[in-house]
Amino acid sequence: MGLEERSAAMVQVHCELDTSGLMCPLPLLRLKKALVAMESGQVVRVRATDPASVLDFGVFLEQTGHTLLDRREESGTLSYLIRKA
Repeated sequence: MGLEERSAAMVQVHCELDTSGLMCPLPLLRLKKALVAMESGQVVRVRATDPASVLDFGVFLEQTGHTLLDRREESGTLSYLIRKA
């Protein structure tokens, strides 16, 4: 296990969000809703199968100040770790 994998594995996840099978804009809307219910500094893990989520989440995070801690793809499923600003 590399340093990056250990770092991501050590992050405490406060919310799990599975948007698999949903297409744009639903993964982003579900992420926004989850973040509203969370406290600053908490982390959400999002699973998505929509390839557009990479761009959608990237622009959203840039505009809102939330932090992308990790992004991975495995067998067509994208996994994101996002810390609320």
